[in-house]
This record gives sequence, structure tokens and C-alpha cells, in this order.
Amino acid sequence: MMKLHKTVLIVLDSVGAGSLPDASLYGDDGANTLRHVYESGYLRTPNLYGLGLGKIRGLDFEENCAVAGAYGRAAEQSRGKDTTTGHWEIAGIRLEKPFPTYPEGFPADVIECFEKAIGRKTLGNKPASGTAILDELGEEHLRTGYPIVYTSADSVFQIACHEDIIPREELYRFCLIARQQLQGEHGVGRVIARPFIGTGKGSFTRTDGRRDFSLEPIGDTLLDEMKEAGLDVWGVGKIEDIFASRGLTFSVHAAGNEACIQTTLDLLDKEFSGLLFVNLVDTDMIYGHRRDVKGYAEALNRFDAAVPEIMKRLSGDDLLIITADHGCDPTWKGTDHTREYVPLLCWNRHIRSGISLGTRNTFSDIAATIAEGHMLKKRFGGKSFFEKLCF
Repeated sequence: MMKLHKTVLIVLDSVGAGSLPDASLYGDDGANTLRHVYESGYLRTPNLYGLGLGKIRGLDFEENCAVAGAYGRAAEQSRGKDTTTGHWEIAGIRLEKPFPTYPEGFPADVIECFEKAIGRKTLGNKPASGTAILDELGEEHLRTGYPIVYTSADSVFQIACHEDIIPREELYRFCLIARQQLQGEHGVGRVIARPFIGTGKGSFTRTDGRRDFSLEPIGDTLLDEMKEAGLDVWGVGKIEDIFASRGLTFSVHAAGNEACIQTTLDLLDKEFSGLLFVNLVDTDMIYGHRRDVKGYAEALNRFDAAVPEIMKRLSGDDLLIITADHGCDPTWKGTDHTREYVPLLCWNRHIRSGISLGTRNTFSDIAATIAEGHMLKKRFGGKSFFEKLCF
């Protein structure tokens, strides 16, 4: 069996492929990010169709084109529907217990402890849209200098500060304090820095200074195993945040899809052997949570246009995998993630055309496949589909 030289693993953040069987437990039965974006009429992704996107069960786009890759979908076994949980399962860790969430805001003692540590009072402490809470509390923040703390349906402790009032580095320090405090019972998946600018309500805008401070993975991941084996493990975008920089040998914290795609192309022009792990966040952060169907589709269209350039940079012993971490159906109610299958597209220059990978029982099948392709022993509780690719 052929050994892989490098694997390019691209996570299209929130690009779900239909509600999971347990989606009703999350209020998401009927959500289908890709199908509903396709039905909007704005989606133009011929290259992804050519990899089999439209043939995935539950999507069934009416696009008549030859399929030059392997396609399927994967179910999440971990409890939850957030970025950290999804990426960790892709890398081989499944959570039996979901990260804690705070639909009524954080307990008073948690906030008091945080305020004491940073030497300031805080504003907010409730679930909120990231843009709405700036309109609600941004001006008070400008007057008082108190950080805005808020959460969502996900396991997050978010801190928003105006860059002219609290510089980024100070905001990051606040986040590190929160991360150190939020362990155990209150061990949220992520503490997120949300710097913003603007002069008043209606003008506040979040900047590219977002940083995520995740818990360290609770077990060994694919990244750890590849690094231990002496392979390169390169991260692009949020990857270093999601894995608390563990298991990476190099990373570029590019912000936004355009920068992350360009960084990916630039890195593929360099020589390395191992894994290039990329997160493309715009579909989730800019369009999914804001329920912007047209913007969501156009973000996918722009990625689709880059797919041939990525392929050109891959040799016959390289593998491209495109997937997602959860859903965020922009046609759905509310502003939160949706509990969905994720698409699974694979391509290699010598791959047999039109291979159906079916429905994988866990995202960890991706970790198992990459591990087998790079001759690692561990399978992370997943089932490799490397043999199905037949190249």
C-alpha cells in the first residue's frame, strides 16, 4: 500500500450536511446547512461538485458532472456541536460529556473571581449575538472601560474590548486569566478574545484580532502522534488555538478565509512531509451565525475557485481531505450552531473516480485514515477508509 507524503486536511467551519439522528435533542431536527444554501440558488461550486459534494446522502444536488474523488459524510459521536468538539473528534478524541454551557450566564462566583483577577468590573454576562451585544453595551464599555463578557449556546466565555480602551495584548492577558480559572466543572471549550473598533452604536465592528484559548486536548491526538513520529504538522488559521498549540510543529494564525487560503497555497509551495491542517472560519463566524445565506454561499464559491490551485500543488502521494466540524444552517432559527453530519471529500491524482465512502460512524475515521496513510499504528477509535481510496 502506498505511503502518503503529505495530507492536506481542510475544515470548512460549520458546513454541515444534514441533521444527525439526535438533532432533535439540540433543537436542530431538519437543519441542513449545505442543502439549504444550495436551495437558495447562490451556490456555485463546480469543483466541489466534481469531488462528489452533490452525491452525498442527504444533499443530493441535481448537478450532472463526473466525480473525480471519493465522497461521503461523517456523524459526530461526541456530545455537542461546537468547534473544539468537532475538531478534536476529527483528530481522534471523542467526548463522552459535553463542555458546559451557560444559557443563563455564568455563576456570580465565576464572574467575581475573574473581575478580582483582572482588577475591573465586567458588563453583560449573558448569551448574546456577538454583534448585538456590541450595540447594546459598547458605549457603556467606552465610558467605563469594563470588558464585555458574554456566551452563546456553545461552550464559550467571550470577552469583547474596544482596541482603543483595552489593547489586544491586555485583552489576551484577560483571556489567559479566564482560561486558567475556567477548569474542571467550569471548563468551557474556549475562551475567546473579541476585540472591536467603532465610535458608537451602529458603528462597532469586530477586528481580525480574535484569539481562541482552548482547553488542552484530553488525550493524544493525530497531531501528537504525527509530531512524535517526526512528521511535520502545520496549522493554518484557528488550528493552533483549537489544540492549544499542542502537536503542531509550525503554524500561521492567518485571519479570515482569504488569508488562510493564500497561506495554504504558499505553504504547499514549500517542502514538507506530514499534515497541513487548515480551518476556514468565515462560513461560520461571518455568515452562519448572522444567518446570511447569500454571504455563506459566496464564501463557499470563493473557496471552490481555489480548489484547483490546491490540487495543482499536490503530487501523486499526497491526499486532500475536505470536511467540516459541525453545522450552522443560515436558514435556521436563532444564531447558533446546528447538530449535523459533515461532508467528506477526498482527492488524489491517482484516486479511482466516484468512490462512495458512505456514512462514517465518527469524525475520527478521518484521523484513522490519515494515520494509516502515514504508516502510524494508532487508529483513535476510528475505522480507516484509506484502502477504499485505491490509489
